[in-house]
Amino acid sequence: MSGGVDSAVAAARMLDAGHDVVGVHLALSRSAATLRESARGCCTIEDAGDARRVADRLGIPFYVWDLADRFEHDVVEDFLAEYAAGRTPNPCLRCNEKIKFAALLDKALALGFDAVATGHYARKVSGQNGSELHRAIDPEKDQSYVLGVLTQPQLERAFFPLGDSTKTQVRAEAAERGFAVARKPDSHDICFIPDGDTQGWLRARLGERPGDIRDAAGQVIGRHRGAYAFTVGQRKGLGLDRSSLDGQARYVVNIDGPHNTVTIGTADLLGVDILHGEHALWCGPPPAGEVRLGAQVRAHGEEVPARARAGGAQVVVRLDRSLRGVAPGQSVVLYAGTRVVGSATISATARSPR
Repeated sequence: MSGGVDSAVAAARMLDAGHDVVGVHLALSRSAATLRESARGCCTIEDAGDARRVADRLGIPFYVWDLADRFEHDVVEDFLAEYAAGRTPNPCLRCNEKIKFAALLDKALALGFDAVATGHYARKVSGQNGSELHRAIDPEKDQSYVLGVLTQPQLERAFFPLGDSTKTQVRAEAAERGFAVARKPDSHDICFIPDGDTQGWLRARLGERPGDIRDAAGQVIGRHRGAYAFTVGQRKGLGLDRSSLDGQARYVVNIDGPHNTVTIGTADLLGVDILHGEHALWCGPPPAGEVRLGAQVRAHGEEVPARARAGGAQVVVRLDRSLRGVAPGQSVVLYAGTRVVGSATISATARSPR
C-alpha cells in the first residue's frame, strides 16, 4: 500500500473477494521527507500515514517494511551505474523486478502469505501454460510494460485487482468507500527524484565529468560537463553554438560512457529498427525460433510490429519500421496481442542496411 488511491482500492477489492488481507507499506527511502514536496514523489512519511488510515478503515493489519537498503542497492545504485555507463535505465522496471516481486514477495512467502496484490493497471488471465499477464482495459493507465520483468512463478503469486477498471472508476469507488486519498494526485516520474531534476540529481552524485561533444564525423564541436546528463534523441540543452550547425536541428545520437563522449547528428541518424536485448525475462515459455510480436520501448509508447528471436538471456528484435530515440539501457517489452510475452534490456541498436 503506497498511500495512493490505486493500492487503497486494490486492498479493498481483495478484501471483498474473501482474501485474508494485510496491508504493507514499503519504506524505500533512507531519509523520507516528513511531507511530500510535490506530486512526483512517493514513499514519504505522509504516504505511510495515508496508507495506514486506509488500512484502519478497512479493518486490516498494517505494517511498514523497511527495504531501503535493498532499494538503494538494486534500484538507485543500478540507476547511477547505468547513467555513468552512458545508458538510459528504467528504474520502475527494476523496482518491480528486484523489490516488489522479489524482495517483497520473498519476505511475504517466508512469513506464510500466498501472494502479493498491487494497484498496477494490468490483468492476469488463466492460459494454457499457466497465468498470463495482459494489458489493462484502460489504455491510458496500462502498466503492463513495467511488469514485463515478471517470471511465470512470480506471476502465479500476483494479483492485479484494478486491471478491469478505468482510473475514473477507481477514484469514484475510493470516494464511495470514504477514502481520503480518493482525490490524491498520482505520483509520477522517478520516485527518488521528487523535484524531477534528474540531471541535477546525477551531477550531485557523479560529479562533473567534462568530455567532448562530437559530430557524426568524429570532429570535436563542443564540451559537456558529464555524458550522463544526455540521452539519445535529446535536442534541447546541448550547449552548442547554433551558428555552427548550418541551420539544421541536431540530436544526441550516441553516448559513449567509457570514453565520456557524446555524439550529435541530424534526425536521419536517430531511427533504428534492430534492437539487441540482454537479461531477457519471460512471463511464460520463451519464444521458439523467430516469431511475430509487438514491441514497446517506453512505458506509454506505441507498440510496433516486429520479429523477435530469443536465445537464452539474449533476444534480437527487428522492427517493421524504425523508431527514434531508442537508447541502450531502456527495456523492450514484447506482446502477443494484449498478452505480455517478456522483456529484455536493450544493449545495442542498429539500422538495417538500405
